[in-house]
Amino acid sequence: MTSSVSKMQVLSLYKLLMREAQKFPSYNFRSYALRRVKDAFKENKSLTDQKIINKEYDFGIENLVIIRRQVIIGHLYRTDKLIIENKQ
Repeated sequence: MTSSVSKMQVLSLYKLLMREAQKFPSYNFRSYALRRVKDAFKENKSLTDQKIINKEYDFGIENLVIIRRQVIIGHLYRTDKLIIENKQ
């Protein structure tokens, strides 16, 4: 990406990643993806170098594509819910 990434774009990417991660049919994948997205954004919240921000943003976009693809695959091979999921 050649232009600088705004805070609104980063926030939008975070929301998209969280929304897509919620779609995992598997409790374990869903929990891991949500935790990983939160941790990655928390870890990088103090970045100020625009080049690094752009690089991390691009990495987030790539991961959004991966999550979307994995959610589709997860729906193809759905399994029974875990006991922990039935309590919710």
